[in-house]
Amino acid sequence: MYQRVYHCAFPAKFRCSRSPTDLFAAIATLKRDLNAVVLAHYYQDPDIQDVADYLGDSLGLARQAATTDAEVIVFAGVHFMAETAKILNPDKQVLLPDLAAGCSLADSCPPDAFAQFKAAHPGHLVISYINCSAAIKAMSDIICTSSNAVAIVRQIPIEQPIIFAPDRNLGRYVMEQTGRELTLWQGSCIVHETFSEKK
Repeated sequence: MYQRVYHCAFPAKFRCSRSPTDLFAAIATLKRDLNAVVLAHYYQDPDIQDVADYLGDSLGLARQAATTDAEVIVFAGVHFMAETAKILNPDKQVLLPDLAAGCSLADSCPPDAFAQFKAAHPGHLVISYINCSAAIKAMSDIICTSSNAVAIVRQIPIEQPIIFAPDRNLGRYVMEQTGRELTLWQGSCIVHETFSEKK
């Protein structure tokens, strides 16, 4: 981890030896001086978890981002998580250390393709799972979580057609629980799909 962040993350005055103790101290100094917090997903390396102010899943981290008083949010997660933090904190600086940090589920729903899909289903209400890009959120009427998706769909009048995106597996679960027919975007998480294939 040290080699990945040292030269790009630390100005000369904060550079330290290769000792993890010194590195952690330098990060603590930066956080204090910049009024910054580090939000880290559970999937991060233990070293990154150790310097985080908050550790959690994507929803828990979004909630922390919404309530923090820090001026700078460093998001040790994937792209859509940092975007969500920025949506919730438009006046704060949100940093994503690795701009290539992606999510296969979010990436499975390209905005241009989804715009065409939506246009092909006029009159549909769009409900999107929070684990999607800001561009998909902007095309959605409602953003849900995995824990409230069923309750949200149950509140929609039965005659209202619904597009559910991007996770087809969550969409199928919602259909089973509600008895509603949903128009599903065929997105998925590659990790979850791999587990399914190995059953």
